[in-house]
Amino acid sequence: MPTYITLVNWTGEGVKKVKDSPKRLEAAKRIFKAAGGSIKGFYLVMGQYDIVLISEALNDEAASRIALSIASRGAVRTQTLRAFTESEYKKLIASVM
Repeated sequence: MPTYITLVNWTGEGVKKVKDSPKRLEAAKRIFKAAGGSIKGFYLVMGQYDIVLISEALNDEAASRIALSIASRGAVRTQTLRAFTESEYKKLIASVM
């Protein structure tokens, strides 16, 4: 299953209700599960972003639906990156013409 890294920032609304964030994380896990994916890692971070998620989804379309579903609730803005594992990276590099 493809791996994704999602960079998350709370919106003004999200930070006002930051104490609800653990409940929102559990809701996000349910959204991922319903779409056939999962959150593999969750990190509260310091710096430009508030949260980093490592996840898996069936494909790019499923990952996009998940991100839109979560962001549409108004508490966060997301930027999702497709990540390639080391073995995927090596396979890609080997196929470069």
